[in-house]
Amino acid sequence: LAGNRNTDGSTFNNRGNNTNLWSSSVSGTNAYNRNFNWSNDTVNRNTNNQTNGFSVRCLKDYLVEIKTYLYFFIFLIKFMEFKKLIEDLFIAYYDARKNKRNTNEQIRFESELEKNIFSLAESLFKWEYKISSSIFFIQNHPIKREVFASSFYDRVVHHLIYNRFYSIFDNWFIFDSYSCRVWKWTSFWIKRINKFIKSCSNNYKEDSYILKLDIQWYFMSINKEILFQIIKNKLQKYDIEDFDFWEKLLKQVIFHNYTENAIFKWQKRDYVWLPKSKSLFFSGENYWLPIWNLTSQLFSNIYLDWFDKFIKSELKCKYYGRYVDDFIIIHKNKDFLVSIIPKIKDYLEKELKLTLHPKKVYLQHYTKWVLFLWAYLKPYRNYIRKRTLWYFVKKILYLNDLLKVNDNKMNYEIALNFLSTINSYLWMLKHYKSYKIRKKILKFVSPYFWNYFYISNNFTKIKSKYGNIWKFTSLQN
Repeated sequence: LAGNRNTDGSTFNNRGNNTNLWSSSVSGTNAYNRNFNWSNDTVNRNTNNQTNGFSVRCLKDYLVEIKTYLYFFIFLIKFMEFKKLIEDLFIAYYDARKNKRNTNEQIRFESELEKNIFSLAESLFKWEYKISSSIFFIQNHPIKREVFASSFYDRVVHHLIYNRFYSIFDNWFIFDSYSCRVWKWTSFWIKRINKFIKSCSNNYKEDSYILKLDIQWYFMSINKEILFQIIKNKLQKYDIEDFDFWEKLLKQVIFHNYTENAIFKWQKRDYVWLPKSKSLFFSGENYWLPIWNLTSQLFSNIYLDWFDKFIKSELKCKYYGRYVDDFIIIHKNKDFLVSIIPKIKDYLEKELKLTLHPKKVYLQHYTKWVLFLWAYLKPYRNYIRKRTLWYFVKKILYLNDLLKVNDNKMNYEIALNFLSTINSYLWMLKHYKSYKIRKKILKFVSPYFWNYFYISNNFTKIKSKYGNIWKFTSLQN
């Protein structure tokens, strides 16, 4: 025990058997102290003159340490969030580069991949991300429309958003909305509609009718305010990490004006026959989504989801399916289908600010064919659309010209183009009664192609005679 210094300041008393510790409490001219003695286990509380040389117990300032730990904890959380964002951006990049490996933008992005990913992550994390200029051009096939193609940099962000929210909204959608959903291709929907017709008509034994409707200028008419509010209300029901971050990013992508600083790549004659109602340059404020963005495909499903539920729940339509803005309702009673058309029209106009296309109302008995996407649907069979077959032939003739320009010698680019194009059409055609058609169309292929490829699987697939098509690179050399 330390003992205590005498008031004269020169000597110590009770060293080894007694000590006094000052407290911080004052009592007049004195102060309280605690007394410890070696001979007993009690702690006494006394008051003494402040001139006494008692000891002082040093205490650690835990507030400073708590703040230090708190700052470190916050830093750790932010670091983990940044690390997760980088991981998600790498996944988004690998998704975005599919079918884009040979584009100049993708190659430039990949040449400094880590640098670009970290730069993008930092701009998102600091809320400094800005959408790049879009490339504007006119598409003539299959119909004339404006296209605002986002930069590859922005496409990565689109995939980031899609990967984060697809599963949430996919569980929210009804089963029979098919656009841009996993395992629900166009062929799936055509089979599903056939099943509806067969079920409603009791295996084609009873009367049933098909109502096919279309929304006029759908993507040009989407109200961004309504869309954003639908998304926000839905996400607030979930425990979304970094909700403020995602809310701001979604708002930025939805409300961005793609005409600003757009890079024009079109000829003036292409723009002549485009109606103003189909142009973003003449659209109203807070309307229009760029149709080719991945996020727009997801947003278009979200926008019409309440409409889907209205058809299923309020109008009690059991046999209903929708692909983007085209939808079909099948019912035994023709008068019922006629009666719900005004109700559908009113709901779209009042709730979603959309217009039912007045010239695309189709109502027929199921025995009459119905044209949907690229197929004619009939009892017991489906046929491919003639316009689709003509596009197939035009693609073959284009590929023949490519090979001819290259002196009928194969290279990797032509081989890749040939295989991907022909096999995609053959895959689509095999779902219909088209064996003779496939056999006939493949006769248009230049005979020089068959030096490098062969037909397999009953005219449903083209394969390379050399295995991997990368071998065509060395073959050319």
